[in-house]
Amino acid sequence: MALLKIIVPLLIGLGAYYYYPQETFSAEMVRGMRVLVTGSSSGIGEQMAYEFARMGAHLMLTARREEQLRKVVKKCQDLGASSAHYVVADMGNLTAAQEVVEETKAKLGGLDQLVLNHVGGTSFGPFKGAIEPVIKSMTVNFFSYVQLTISAMDLLLESKGNIVVISSMSGRVPGPFSVSYAAAKFAVEGFFTSLRTELRLRNMDLPITVAVLGYIDTETAVKSVGNKITQRPSPKEDCARRIVRGGVLRYREVFYPYWALKPTLIYRELLPDLMDQVIGYGYRLENIL
Repeated sequence: MALLKIIVPLLIGLGAYYYYPQETFSAEMVRGMRVLVTGSSSGIGEQMAYEFARMGAHLMLTARREEQLRKVVKKCQDLGASSAHYVVADMGNLTAAQEVVEETKAKLGGLDQLVLNHVGGTSFGPFKGAIEPVIKSMTVNFFSYVQLTISAMDLLLESKGNIVVISSMSGRVPGPFSVSYAAAKFAVEGFFTSLRTELRLRNMDLPITVAVLGYIDTETAVKSVGNKITQRPSPKEDCARRIVRGGVLRYREVFYPYWALKPTLIYRELLPDLMDQVIGYGYRLENIL
C-alpha cells in the first residue's frame, strides 16, 4: 500500500507532463536552419532528414553508404529542403569526423543544429572477453560523438545553435548481450550531461538535448535483435518527429516510446532487483546463447 502511494502520484505526474500542452512548435522554427545529421542514410537519421526537409532546413547528411545517401538527399530536395548535401564518412575514423564538420561549414556557411545519430561497430550477443569489440564500439559510438562536438562547437556557439544526442535505454539501464554498446552509451550520457552543466556554469549558450530511445523498427535494429527479444519495435517515423520537435524546442531530454521507457526508469530506482528480473524475461535466450 505504501508503495502504491508513491507509484500512483508518479504515474499521474508523468501523464500530466506527457499530455499537458508545452511550447508551440511550427515549421517556421526550422525553415532556414542549417542542420548536420549523422547516420542519415537509413533508419531514424533518414527519417529525421525528411522531417527537417519538409520544413525547409538546409541539410548536410553523412554516413558510409554513398548510393543510399544520394537517394536520401534527392528525396530531401523533393520534400522541400532549402538545400541538401552529403559527405561520405566512416565514424570509426576520427579524422573523418573532423572533415565532416569542415565540409558542413563549406557547404552551409555555418551550423545551427548538430544531430549525433550514427551507430555501428557492435553486435548483439554474449560478451566473449575480447577488448577489440569494446574499442571499436567506443570509437564509433562515443569518441566520434565527442570529436564532432569539439569540431562543431565554435560554429554552434557563433550561431547560438544546439546539439541533439541520440542515446538509448542501454545508456540508462544496463542490459545483457550488448555490453560494448551499453558502455559507449553510458559514456555518451556521462559526457553530454556533464558538458551541458559545465556550459551553463560558464554562461555558454549551447543547449544539449539527449534523446533516450527504446527498440525502434529500423532495419539494423530489427535484423540485430528481432528474433532475440520479445518486445515489439516502435515506428521510426514517429520517433524521428519526436526527436526533431524536442531538439528544435531545446528540451533537456526526449524519451521514445515515452510510456515504455520513463516508468521503467522510475520503477528501477524504486525496485532495482525486481526490475532486473523483469527485464530478463524480455530475452529469447534460445536464440542468443
